[in-house]
Amino acid sequence: MQSSTTYGDAGAAPISHPHSGARNINARDSHISPGEIAVGVVIGRVSEYFDFFVYAIASVLVFPAVFFPWADRLEATLYSFIVFSFAFIARPLGTVVFMWIQTRFSREIKLTIALFIMGTSTVVISFLPTYGQIGAASIVVLSLMRIGQGVAQGGSWDGLPSLLALNAPQNKRGWYAMLGQLSAPIGFLIAAGLFAYLLTNLSSDDFLVWGWRYPFFCAFAINVVALFARLRLVSTTEYSRLLDAHELDPAPVGELVRTQGSNIVIGALAALASYALFHLVTVFPLSWIQLYDTRPVAEFLHVQMWGAVLALVALLASGIIADKVGRRTTLGTLAALIALFSAFVPTLLDGGVAGQNTFILVGFTLLGLSYGQAAGAVTANFQQRFRYTGAALTSDLAWLVGAAFAPLVALGLSAHFGLGYVSLYLLSGAVGSLAALSLNRALEIRD
Repeated sequence: MQSSTTYGDAGAAPISHPHSGARNINARDSHISPGEIAVGVVIGRVSEYFDFFVYAIASVLVFPAVFFPWADRLEATLYSFIVFSFAFIARPLGTVVFMWIQTRFSREIKLTIALFIMGTSTVVISFLPTYGQIGAASIVVLSLMRIGQGVAQGGSWDGLPSLLALNAPQNKRGWYAMLGQLSAPIGFLIAAGLFAYLLTNLSSDDFLVWGWRYPFFCAFAINVVALFARLRLVSTTEYSRLLDAHELDPAPVGELVRTQGSNIVIGALAALASYALFHLVTVFPLSWIQLYDTRPVAEFLHVQMWGAVLALVALLASGIIADKVGRRTTLGTLAALIALFSAFVPTLLDGGVAGQNTFILVGFTLLGLSYGQAAGAVTANFQQRFRYTGAALTSDLAWLVGAAFAPLVALGLSAHFGLGYVSLYLLSGAVGSLAALSLNRALEIRD
């Protein structure tokens, strides 16, 4: 429901007033097509994923040396991955807090505050003094900014992915569900390209002193552009009307968990294989190459960029496949293929350049096929008034369980017990997905 909260003096117009404030921007009073909604989803999420991968790559290439110089390379990277996980832990908290802000004020205010926190956290990291300059305080501030990024990610949920899923033509739901996921490989391509360029053109000292900060400046600038682009969409009269028509407004979290908790858990686990694979082809292999191989990191980033291109193609294919065979069948088949792929992790990563390249290219392809249908896998299983909050918390839980600790666990296991344990970790994600899908027979007929 639209808020009727007033601002300023007693005569100020309420937010729900048809001629008030941002809601009148670009008002057309015309039909909004799913394609237009998809544009809003992609714009919003590209900035989030770019932020995400800039921090992720820096966690491997920069932070161990800059913030944990007193530890050996392996320990420093593991410490860096612990801080990396803080955003995923904080994300559900951000969702709950910002749902309250939206209920009390408005969707526009919530989104503005969330993206302001995201931009501030990112730019503070770009200016952050090193451990050598201010000691342990640098780690504390880095951790706080990482938590800020997680809180902001939870707060940046605007409901457009759910709106897209609910407005897509019945025979095109897999295709439109995939469109928002295109932002992941696009964000990775831009972030990896920036770091590869800097590594190639700067000395090691220059890169570690000031070069690594440049991608964070870029992330801040992209966040500002994305903020205005998203506000331009969600603030208009027609988008507000469409969001309200589908009851895409916050619901009480306690009641949601009590009455719809099983849908949250099943939704998160249904895509577990995809989320586990997400970091095992992006962040973890980069750390493994950095620590245990003589291969130039910039060269490996270029291979990963080619993998991201394959993931883009696979994402497009996943939309077509899901519309033909159903989302549940698509996710189940890909979970089984990821389980099979997990058996080859040690052979490929220990197989020299050819094996490592094969691991990246095949892994990214599987990721694209599975991740394309991973978002909002059980959105329609929620009762209508719980759909907005339920979709957000399902996504938060999927990232927390499937991806938050994947680089930390995979690197720790491979370093101390061998790459075979990374296979078991990925296999456990695939088994979790298959188990959840077996419990959710309604998945392929509604979403």
